[in-house]
Amino acid sequence: MRTDNQIQKDVMDELKWQPFLNSSEIGVAVKNGIVTLSGNVDSFSKKLTAERAAKKVAGVKAIAEDIHIGVSPAYWRTDAEIAEAVLNALKWHSVVPDDKIKIKVEDGDVTLEGELEWEYQRVNAQTAIQYLSGVRSVFNRITIKPKLTPLELEKKIADAFRRNATVDASKVTVDTIGNKVVLTGKVRSLTESEDAEDVAWEAPGVRHVENKLTIEEPEFVY
Repeated sequence: MRTDNQIQKDVMDELKWQPFLNSSEIGVAVKNGIVTLSGNVDSFSKKLTAERAAKKVAGVKAIAEDIHIGVSPAYWRTDAEIAEAVLNALKWHSVVPDDKIKIKVEDGDVTLEGELEWEYQRVNAQTAIQYLSGVRSVFNRITIKPKLTPLELEKKIADAFRRNATVDASKVTVDTIGNKVVLTGKVRSLTESEDAEDVAWEAPGVRHVENKLTIEEPEFVY
């Protein structure tokens, strides 16, 4: 089992490894495998990058994020400018039906609303805008239309797990309640847990994924 000090050191090293980040701006604390990130950065994209970097580290069970965004003058934009940039980004993204999405911008916080058929469209809508200058946060409130029966949904997700190289399908159980998917079992890392959740979200008509996967403690020799 990895100690909190070992995890903390590896997270800090991973943050230093990211060329996009200034690791001195981000504090790292670890307790019982739960990593808390704190500090101040000048863009939403840096906050996301720090979170993704921490999730890669072995032994990390969860992320508690307390990073604040203070947009620097170089990145500052008015809400009208941000709204125009968001509209253009969605319009130019080939997999996002921009005519079905409504946006609202307030103090740099962008809210997306609407109804789509696929989760990948909902995810891509957020991905298309989260790195725009001036964006402080993105609230994705887009909903998904139901497409399959619960049994069809369960089978498609189970089949997708078996095709996925990063998820051990033999250790993950899929249950469906209407358009809700519940994942149980054991995975090797937080990243694998999130990969399994992403696979479930990719099924058509999924409206909610409840991730109950537990992370096995890795064995390390020092």
